[in-house]
Amino acid sequence: MAVDLSDEEFDEIVGEALDGVPPAFLDRLDNIAILVDDEPPPDGPVLLGLYEGTPLPERVGGWGYGSLPDRITIFRGPLRRLARDTDHLRHEITVTVVHELGHHFGIDDDRLHELGWG
Repeated sequence: MAVDLSDEEFDEIVGEALDGVPPAFLDRLDNIAILVDDEPPPDGPVLLGLYEGTPLPERVGGWGYGSLPDRITIFRGPLRRLARDTDHLRHEITVTVVHELGHHFGIDDDRLHELGWG
C-alpha cells in the first residue's frame, strides 16, 4: 500500500532531509542539482534515487569548465510504495537523500550500506 501524500508534501520532506545534512557537507556540494521525479526510467531497475555525474574525488584537471551540474533525482513512486506510513516514508527519503549525496562525495554502495545509508 502506498503512502498517500501530495507531491508538495513529498517535496517538503525532501527539503527537510536536505536541511538535516550538516553544513560541513552542504558547503562541499559543488555544481549539483537535486530533483524530484515520479518514477525512475522504465528500462532500468527500480530505484529510490539516482546520482548522475562526476563524484568530487574524480574531478581533476580541467573538470568543470562548461560542465553541466551533477544530478540527484529522488523518485516519489517507489518511495511511496515502499513506505508503511508517513514516518517510514520520511525515514526512507532521508536515507535516499544521504545515500545519493554520498555518491557525490565518491562513496560507493557497499560503503554506504556499511554506514547504514543503504
